[in-house]
Formats: sequence, structure tokens, C-alpha cells
Amino acid sequence: MKQGMLNWTRRGVLAAGTALGLALSMGPAAAQTPPGVLIVGQIAEPKALDPAAVTAVNDFRILMNVYDGLVRYKSGTLEVEPALAESWEISEDGTTYTFKLREGVTFHDGSAFDAEAVKFNFDRMLKEDHPFHDTGPFPLAFFFSSVEEVTVIDPLTVEFQLNAPYAPFLSNLAYPTGLIVSPAAVEEYGADYGRHPSGTGPFTFAEWESNTHVILNANGDYWDGAPELETVVFRPITDANTRTAEMLAGGIDLMVEVPPVALSEFEGDDFTVVEQAGPHVWFLILNAKDGPFAEKAVRQAANYAVNKTALVENVLEGTAEVAAGPTPPAFAWAYNEALEPYPYDPEKAKALLAEAGMEAPEVTFFVTEGGSGMLDPVAMGTAIQADLEAVGFDVTIETYEWNTFLGEVNPGLEGKADMAEMAWMTNDPDTLPYLALRTDAWPDKGGFNSGYYSNPEVDELLEKARVSTSQDERASLYQEMQAIVQEDAPWVFVANWKQNAVTSSAVEDFALEPSFFLLLRDVVKN
Repeated sequence: MKQGMLNWTRRGVLAAGTALGLALSMGPAAAQTPPGVLIVGQIAEPKALDPAAVTAVNDFRILMNVYDGLVRYKSGTLEVEPALAESWEISEDGTTYTFKLREGVTFHDGSAFDAEAVKFNFDRMLKEDHPFHDTGPFPLAFFFSSVEEVTVIDPLTVEFQLNAPYAPFLSNLAYPTGLIVSPAAVEEYGADYGRHPSGTGPFTFAEWESNTHVILNANGDYWDGAPELETVVFRPITDANTRTAEMLAGGIDLMVEVPPVALSEFEGDDFTVVEQAGPHVWFLILNAKDGPFAEKAVRQAANYAVNKTALVENVLEGTAEVAAGPTPPAFAWAYNEALEPYPYDPEKAKALLAEAGMEAPEVTFFVTEGGSGMLDPVAMGTAIQADLEAVGFDVTIETYEWNTFLGEVNPGLEGKADMAEMAWMTNDPDTLPYLALRTDAWPDKGGFNSGYYSNPEVDELLEKARVSTSQDERASLYQEMQAIVQEDAPWVFVANWKQNAVTSSAVEDFALEPSFFLLLRDVVKN
């Protein structure tokens, strides 16, 4: 990193770190971060900066500015367009994808991007005997489980052979799991690569100081045009009230996931509030393997007991809609509009508990302090606890920091908890149910079905949908799946969120994406 840029970056970090104190003593106008330096208030410390090792949107928001994939989502949509691949061809049977790669692209460490680098990335993810395969316990390799082999045809041509047609393949390539890392950097840093990332994206990694900041600098040689910003500083500010205070004081320029109760504080000319609907589900995982929620009637009772309308209107200040099932309505073509959300019916909940022979069932409830798309999780958890206790449940809350929370929930709830908060932002109607509702997605099989739900009919519908080349057929299969899952109630279906962010008046050309990614290449900071 050049010395001039280093000094400039340090000025940005210093401004961010001291802005709140300045504002409290001298007023908000006194705290101003430097031009060209964007300070972003994140909801948590990243787990890693390796696309093969993380699952949280909080981490993805950084990764999408450091790396590129073969394809990406067209701005403002979930439609796929070229990125590191200039074009591609699909065989008639839907099992072979051949990509022509962009010429002259280099990784930030100076090594060449080519077909060998693509093969390295997917072999690393999918082959257990690859020397750098072990990236942690929960990589999203499920996204590419249909890939049988990746073959280098020539330096700028790479072929993917699938074991069957797989409709979400291109969309999954645009997701952060498909981002391409530098093989040379992985070989240099090994297990510590997640602290030393190297991609081809619009910003280069400069520094990660734990629990303080991640600093990125502009990549002036970016193949798709240099960024407008000189530096981006991601600051983890777990407490939502602190994040709000820093934004009001001028210590940060961009804040994601604004607490609904704080939105009114950002009215006026000094701030801009940005909203964007997207494919989001906020739900409660129920442990269907052991404890009270092993009984379907008790799971249904929980759905009737929780006043989701009150949560949406009072806790979330109308920034979400009540969810009816596992698929977000943002996937209009696959959404089952015939489903109605579970109504708030405490008497029905009590009757179901009595029917199941449950008297004051004890429930351990995992809640997080804050995390990707988690929608004011402490307030939501407390309100849910009260609703459940009002119908006879005995609920104990255990609260965790986000990454610790994921470390408790993702390996499965068995022997630890009966219920846990969770939120997913997805790119295809296949993604969430396939990774979190199939029997073969139980944690001990590498998936995210942390509540151990199992229904062979759901398994079959999901397997059929992902290999179908007809969108109409896929839609019918997904809609049938949604009806079964709603009846089985492996989750409490709570809300579909409209994401938000707030920027200072010094920030221009910022927009949220339906993908929930944070794309900063075109952002201007005056």
C-alpha cells in the first residue's frame, strides 16, 4: 500500500473513531469523515474474508467489493450478466457449461486470472482431497454439489460438467460462494488466507484490525473501471443504538440495517434513507428432533402463539410483512399466494398444547445481539418469549454475539436449544429450502437444517425442482413444497423484511440491491 494512501486511510479511521466524541462536545457539524473515504457501520465483526469460509451477509457485504465471480447480478435485479466470464454456452441437455473468460485480468497480488485459477477455486471447494479444502465447518459448497468436474480447455476457456441439469447454477455462481480467490494467495497463507484476501474486485484489501475495522483501498486497475472512492472502512458496531448514535454524530457515512425505531431520526437534509425489497425470511428454527417441538402440534402451537402482526407493526415499525411460509414473496413466480400466515390465536395454541399432553413445556431460546437481516433480534426475541409464555410455554433466552451465535446454531440445536432466531437472504427459491429443510441438509451431513426437520415428500419435491428446466414446473413443485412445510411447521414463520440503509448527505450514487449485497464501486463521497 502506498505511503500516501496509508496516511489517508489512517485519517479516515481516526475520523471515524473520534467522531462521536467530537459530536458530543462540539455538535454534529464538527464531526466529518474525509472526502473519498467511506466509513461503513457494519452489524458485526466479519468471520473471515474468504468466500469459501463464510455464510453471513454481513461478511458478503465486504467480499463483494474485493472479489468477482464468473457472473454477477445485473444492477437492481437478480438477473445474471457477465463478469469474469465474458460469455458462456450451455449444452442441450443442460449439464455442460462452457465459459469464455475475460482476458488481461489479474488478482490484487499480481498473479493471473485464468482457467486454472477457476478450476483451483472449485476443486478447493468441492474435492475433499484438495490440499486447501478445509476452510471451516460450514462453507456453502451445497451451491455447487451438482458439479462433477471442472476442466481447463485453454487458458481462457473453462468447462463445468454437472451430474444433472441444475436450474439455479448460474444464479449460484453470482452468489458470494462463487467468488474467485487468488490461488497464489491461498497457497501462500494457507489456513490464514481469510485474513489476507486477494481477489480481482474494485477494492483491494489493506488491513483488518480485529473488532475495530477492515480497510479496503481502490483498485485503480479494475477491469470494469476504477472506483470513485479512494478508501472504504468497515467498522463493526454490534449495538444498534451505538451504530445509530455514530451515524447521527457523523462518525460513519453509511449504516446498514437501520433499527426500525431509529428511522425517524434520519429525516431531513443531512441524511438519505434507502430501502429495497428483496428475498428475505426471518424465522425461528424449531428443534424437531428432541424436546417439545419434536411434536408437530407443539410446533403449530408456537406459530399460533406468536403475534407476528404486532411484531411487524410495533417492533419493526412496519418495515416488514408477516411471512406465510419458507419462500419469500419476492420470488413472485415461485411463491404460493394461496397460503395465509398462521393467525394469532392463543386459544388455538393452548388447545394444541393440551392435545399434545404438554404442560408448561420448557424451551431454551437462542437469540443474537445482532446479525445479518435479523431485524432487531433482542426486542423480537423478548416479545416472542412473552407470547409463548402467555399460552403456557416456559421460555429461557440465551443471548449471543452474532458469530458466536452462528457457531452454536449452525452445528445443530440437539442437546443445546429448542428454538433459535434465524434470517436468510436468498438468490433463488431453491436455496433456502434445499440448504435448510431437506433431510440430507442436517448439520452432520453438511447442511443448515439445524432443527432436523425431515419429510421425504419435501425432499422429493426439492430434488425434482432443482433439475427441472421448466420454470412453470419448478414453480408448481415449490408451491406444493411450501404448503407441506407450512403444515409441518418446522419453523415459526415470522416476517419478510424490506432492507434499509442510511447515508450522510456527503454520499452520492448509493443504492441497495435486491441481492442484499453492498456494492460500492460507483459510490461518491464528497
